[in-house]
Amino acid sequence: MAGNTFGQVFRVTTWGESHGTAIGAVIDGCPSGIALDLEKIQREMARRRPGQGGASSPRKEPDTIEILSGVFTPEGEGAPRTTGTPISLVIFNKDAHSKSYDNLRDVFRPGHGDFTYQAKYGIRDHRGGGRASARETAARVAAGAVAAQVLAQHGIEVVACTIALGGIRIARRDMATIHDNPYCCPDPEAAQRMEQRVREVRGRGDTVGGIVEIRGSCPPGLGEPVFDKLEADLAHGLMSIGAVKGVEFGAGFAAADLLGSENNDSICTSGFASNNAGGVLAGISSGQELVMRVAVKPIPSIAIEQTTINRAGEAVTIKVGGRHDISAIPRIIPVCEAMVRLTLLDHLLRQSAQAVEK
Repeated sequence: MAGNTFGQVFRVTTWGESHGTAIGAVIDGCPSGIALDLEKIQREMARRRPGQGGASSPRKEPDTIEILSGVFTPEGEGAPRTTGTPISLVIFNKDAHSKSYDNLRDVFRPGHGDFTYQAKYGIRDHRGGGRASARETAARVAAGAVAAQVLAQHGIEVVACTIALGGIRIARRDMATIHDNPYCCPDPEAAQRMEQRVREVRGRGDTVGGIVEIRGSCPPGLGEPVFDKLEADLAHGLMSIGAVKGVEFGAGFAAADLLGSENNDSICTSGFASNNAGGVLAGISSGQELVMRVAVKPIPSIAIEQTTINRAGEAVTIKVGGRHDISAIPRIIPVCEAMVRLTLLDHLLRQSAQAVEK
């Protein structure tokens, strides 16, 4: 299976399946000498971890990270440091209920990768979706947590929040409140209505989607025209998340309704007057804040009867049981942050390599 590696200089390969022994990531290209705070990595894992109520699946996974290689703790130091060699991260699966999927062994679930995996490989792991499961994203979060600690040394931070869920949108933005509610929503009143909406939809056996906004500080000059533009690689990373169906930057699709005089970000002696570009011009970061949003589809596993076919091509109806999220939000938020961090660090290291060459 190709396509499991992301990045050019800071390269991350994820591996494993939802109901396999473990999942994990191998990082190649991490600079040496970086002191890793393992507690910070574990805190990022806790944000994505299932079984925390709200819209989350009741599957209980501790998601404890073990680092197998690529770090060394010098004598007299408490924190391990990166050695410049591949960093291997592993997360052992502890609470997989594979028998819950026995009735789906020969049935293609609507909205899932069952049909396409079978068409491509001629074989698929039906247990929780195998490699196509959102469980894979835990490995991305682990790698992104390492990237975050490298980026922090360059003053680069990334943060995401929920701006819409189940058709409910925020009316105001107070980023100081995003950790005060289970949806990482910057509008406390909207967060309450989102919770009510989730309860309502859960009672129907259905699911909801939403919109996540990601913002990041970024120095000017990152990005490689023409085909490796910064927003192209950011979109690549974000669109590689299974639940993401759309990405926009800055004004995004709203720019289609603007005049050029309205959309252009005027430049004055004190900097840019606006940020409709979302921090990227001609594929290169402008030094403004990066602003991007992703459309997150509803979780396809629903307890409502649906029509589909089995491997024999026969029409069947199914209800998908088991343990599933009502929404990918908020657990997708640290995944989005991770993919942005991985992209930014890769481009930062590519830019540094070019500076050395000059």
